[in-house]
Amino acid sequence: MKEIKNVIKIVILFFLFVTTNTVYAYDKLENTELSNINSKKAVVIERNSKKVLYGKKENEKAKMASTTKIMTAMVVIQNANLDNIVEVSKKAATTGGSRLKLKSGDKITVKDLLYGLMLRSGNDAAVALAEYVGGSVEGFANLMNSNVKELGLRNTHFITPHGLDNEEHYTTPYELALITDYALKNEVFAEIVRTKTANITINGQNRTINNTNELLGNLNGVYGVKTGFTNGAGRCLVTAVKRGDMDIICVVLEADAKKNRTKDSVKLIEYSFEKYKTIKLNKKIQEEFNKWNNLYRNRINIEKGDGNRLSLKLDYNEEFTYPILNDTEKEIKVEILPKTSLKAPIEKGTEIGKLQVKYREEIIKEVSVINTNVIKRKKINDYFLEFIKKYSTYVESII
Repeated sequence: MKEIKNVIKIVILFFLFVTTNTVYAYDKLENTELSNINSKKAVVIERNSKKVLYGKKENEKAKMASTTKIMTAMVVIQNANLDNIVEVSKKAATTGGSRLKLKSGDKITVKDLLYGLMLRSGNDAAVALAEYVGGSVEGFANLMNSNVKELGLRNTHFITPHGLDNEEHYTTPYELALITDYALKNEVFAEIVRTKTANITINGQNRTINNTNELLGNLNGVYGVKTGFTNGAGRCLVTAVKRGDMDIICVVLEADAKKNRTKDSVKLIEYSFEKYKTIKLNKKIQEEFNKWNNLYRNRINIEKGDGNRLSLKLDYNEEFTYPILNDTEKEIKVEILPKTSLKAPIEKGTEIGKLQVKYREEIIKEVSVINTNVIKRKKINDYFLEFIKKYSTYVESII
């Protein structure tokens, strides 16, 4: 008996060894080209699905420097009239770090401050906007954190509108990517961050400012969004890129130098578009559902039903696309999981099951299968008529 137990232990250990090393080799195979990423933390997500195409400590907290201003801009856009005039305070004018070079008493529109915030990364513009919208930097931070809560982010917290180092001011690469995705859905924000050069007016005097984003206009498909640097955060860059049907956000944090954040971003972006493609799955989903519906719909038993059969459809209308590694379309599977027990009455719109789309055994989409007609509960006279019908059939069969 002891010898048998030892053999079993050896088999189990061998299985665990093989499995563990197979997973490691698979991950290593996919990321070999990216083993020399300088940034300490990074992520690439596909915007439609929020799927992570590449991650390096993507869920670890980090300082974010001026990429903070992505949320700053969104809070301002949500809460202020962009044509209103702001008078710059002494506190705003004396804020350190990167600046729009505002002076105390300067008058400038909210919109032009936003351009100064996102193109020139003006910390002075950030404080001026925060004071105007939130009453104070602290009041504005409360508005920023309200958005964090609404977005369901658990590892992000804002203290300032500019991102100068503070231990209580942090995010993760993945959550910063989600914040960016949220912001880019706003047309005003999207227009500002895709702007290479802008003309703004301060005290009635025109001034031209240029975007600090080194990839904007220099890399195919880039349409924003924000640079950042502090001693604590290192070099940071958030980039949005769209080529064909695929739309991604790339975040690199804690790079050692500007050239490294640029190199890392380009490498991650090119890797993502080379290795992945997005596919439209609506047609496949509908085809698989139709096959199942034709075969199995009438086999679903409805306890105490009036005899009417189910009329089924999928409860979704939106276009569904998903990023997959090249040449892996065969690994997409569609399964329909009906409820095992149904009982009349069944109203229109009742869910009778789920359709699941799986990619490499991961559920990537779940859709309700609903009934579109009414199935009434049998009444006493229905049972009586059913009995008469069966009895008549039986009598006829023996005559």
